[in-house]
Amino acid sequence: MRHVVKFSRFFLPAMVFSLLLIGGGIAVYILNGGFNLGIDFKAGLIQELQIAPSAFRITYNGKGNATFYFTRSGVEIVISGPDTDGATHTFNFAEYTTLDSLVEALGGAVDGLDIETEAPGSTATAWFIQNAHGNPQINAEPYVVHYLEPGSSGVESEVRASLDSIEGLSVQVLGTPSDRHFLIRMDEGSGGAVNSDDITARLEEAFGAGEVVVTRSDFVGSRFSKQLADQAGWLMFFTLLLILAYASVRFKPQFAIGAVLAIAHDALIMVAFITWSRMEFNTTTIAAILTILGYSINDTIVVFDRIREVRRLYPDEGFTKLLDRAITETLGRTVITTLTTMLAVLSLYIFTSGSMKDFALALLVGMISGVYSTIFVACGFSSFWQKYMRRGKRDEALKGYVKAAAKTAGA
Repeated sequence: MRHVVKFSRFFLPAMVFSLLLIGGGIAVYILNGGFNLGIDFKAGLIQELQIAPSAFRITYNGKGNATFYFTRSGVEIVISGPDTDGATHTFNFAEYTTLDSLVEALGGAVDGLDIETEAPGSTATAWFIQNAHGNPQINAEPYVVHYLEPGSSGVESEVRASLDSIEGLSVQVLGTPSDRHFLIRMDEGSGGAVNSDDITARLEEAFGAGEVVVTRSDFVGSRFSKQLADQAGWLMFFTLLLILAYASVRFKPQFAIGAVLAIAHDALIMVAFITWSRMEFNTTTIAAILTILGYSINDTIVVFDRIREVRRLYPDEGFTKLLDRAITETLGRTVITTLTTMLAVLSLYIFTSGSMKDFALALLVGMISGVYSTIFVACGFSSFWQKYMRRGKRDEALKGYVKAAAKTAGA
């Protein structure tokens, strides 16, 4: 017969421990003046850029207007206007695989094009990057096409160092370090007279002229950022509400409330950790919290199902002993499932960087909290309900029975 671990002995100490953790998180939140909000929840400038060398510069001095279209599969140049044939010249990267072959084809097909190459002729056209100007008209002002060779070394520290003096500016890494892809955010009203051109100029001063390609540049107003933060809060609230409704239908009310308290506990623990570690609070963090809520409720439902089965198998046992038995019987499954999942998440934490690394770290903390809350919060509350709330109802029923019997005897 399997030895039953008496988890119920630790329900009260665990409750005190959880309250101390959550209280500490609230205290740190107040002392730090709130979350370290990421770029998703702040009003201001958003600029997406890559540090990439220039491949070639192209100008046009022929008849009419020339529009340069850049796609993943190749480039097109459309000639339009009076006294032109309105021709469209298409150059697929599959056919022109190197910079030299593409430049030769462009010069031979379109009169008036002047192309100045800056990269080696063997540079692959598949490495070209499109900038934020979209599909511009090319004229006497050079239009620059950039490229990035796969496996390039990361430059995160250099980017941060060159922009460190700008107040209210944050840098987020996109993709892998070799992508050299960054999201720059400057708070509304910060940085004095600094604008997007100044950011590009500072980076070009560090990496060289023509080495910075801006792929996106937007401004997010304070109204939109506040709306995004409000939506995240409502999303968390409705998640808890739906889980409460689901657990109420499947189980008794005390189990439903215990399940909601458990996932609310997990959310608060993760928020406390994010606040304490000064991790950026952004949409990736919200995704991590919601992921853990789903993971935690799944573990809780498994344990509650086992409690219901054990109750049928051992109808004469006390409720607290039933809880201990059910938790013990599902403990092996819980540990194996959690450790297996944590191995995958740990790989993400070790081999990634930036927001993905923060996402993995939040998941690791949340999974540990999820196992803990299932045992000591959800089951602990159910034990408390059974011991005190049900006892109060039985006492009231007994008092009513005694009064009725006394009235009957007096009559």
